[in-house]
Amino acid sequence: MKLPQFPVEGGCICGAVRYRLKGPPLAVYNCHCKDCQRQSGAAHSMSMPIAREHVEPLGDAPVGFDKPADSGRVVRMMHCGQCGTVVWNEPQATPAILVVKPGTLDDSSWATPVGNIWTASRAAWVAIDPALVNFEGQPVDRQPLFDAWQQAVSEG
Repeated sequence: MKLPQFPVEGGCICGAVRYRLKGPPLAVYNCHCKDCQRQSGAAHSMSMPIAREHVEPLGDAPVGFDKPADSGRVVRMMHCGQCGTVVWNEPQATPAILVVKPGTLDDSSWATPVGNIWTASRAAWVAIDPALVNFEGQPVDRQPLFDAWQQAVSEG
């Protein structure tokens, strides 16, 4: 997997909320929890944890709301106040990390998932690649996903 030259940018559907990623993410993976299914309107959403210091907000500030996740943790969902696009979330358990939604990148062609979480609640027709790093629920530690990402990047 070949990473782009950073910085890269992304934003919401209407363009009011924009951001710049000044460094690479820690991983990219799919989340199959019911909240992500509802939020995305699809079988899953993609997650891209990245150090908060690498995310530079541009344009309008996103609006947040706190929601209890399926794991029982609280997650602050950050979205555009005009069009509602979720651009990232802020896990309260890990404040140094933001979880950017890769679909909001201007070019997401490089953001290849290395695993899946919450596979126990995936849509029945979704096939999970057993060669990836997969978790039936919320991983206690995301380090295996981070390690798989590092390996994929170093091989690319």
